[in-house]
Amino acid sequence: MLKHRGFPGRLPGTDFQFTIRRANPKGVTPLTRRERFRDRKPADKRADAAFMEALWAHFGDQPFERGNLDAGRLSWLFEREVIPAEDPFDPASYDALLVIDPDVGRVSFPDIFDGVR
Repeated sequence: MLKHRGFPGRLPGTDFQFTIRRANPKGVTPLTRRERFRDRKPADKRADAAFMEALWAHFGDQPFERGNLDAGRLSWLFEREVIPAEDPFDPASYDALLVIDPDVGRVSFPDIFDGVR
C-alpha cells in the first residue's frame, strides 16, 4: 500500500480521517458511491471540502493511486469528483488508479477550483 507522504491525515481539530495507517488485514474496504443528501451536517460538508482541497493540492488533474487514502472519505466523492482512471477498475484495491474530474469538482466545490480550466 502506497503511503502518500505530505497528505494530511485528518481534518485539523476533528476526527474526520483522510488517511489510514496500515493496510486492513481482513481485506481492502471497497470504494462505493455514497449519496450526499442536502441535510448533511455542516461538519461533514467541511470535511468533504477539506479532503477535496487536499486531493487537488496534492494530485491536481493527474491520476493517483488510492494507497492509504481513507475509503470512507473517498466514497463521499467517488464517481462524482473522483473517478476511476483505469479500466477495468477494482474498487477493492489499494493499487487502484483514480483521477479528479475538475469539471464536476468546480460545480461541487467552486471555491477550490476557482480559476482552474
